[in-house]
Amino acid sequence: MSGTDKSHATDPNNKSAVPKEVQEAVPKDVEDALPNKVHDTGSGGSKSHATNPQDSIVPESIQQAVPESVERALPESIHPTEGGKKS
Repeated sequence: MSGTDKSHATDPNNKSAVPKEVQEAVPKDVEDALPNKVHDTGSGGSKSHATNPQDSIVPESIQQAVPESVERALPESIHPTEGGKKS
């Protein structure tokens, strides 16, 4: 893994808890994996990855809070994501 020499945060100087030097040293996918409350990159954690969030039995607020990998790990019958485990 190599760094990018830039931050992918929406406001790296004022709204990130991650030191600027670290933001610039890590790959984008590492920054994106952090919760937006800690390091807001405008991606991940703030949207549902369900094909139709209303069809999921998982509350939408939880769908928006968990990483995409958690949503996709659920059976399609519980939380349809087109690509999650088949139940």
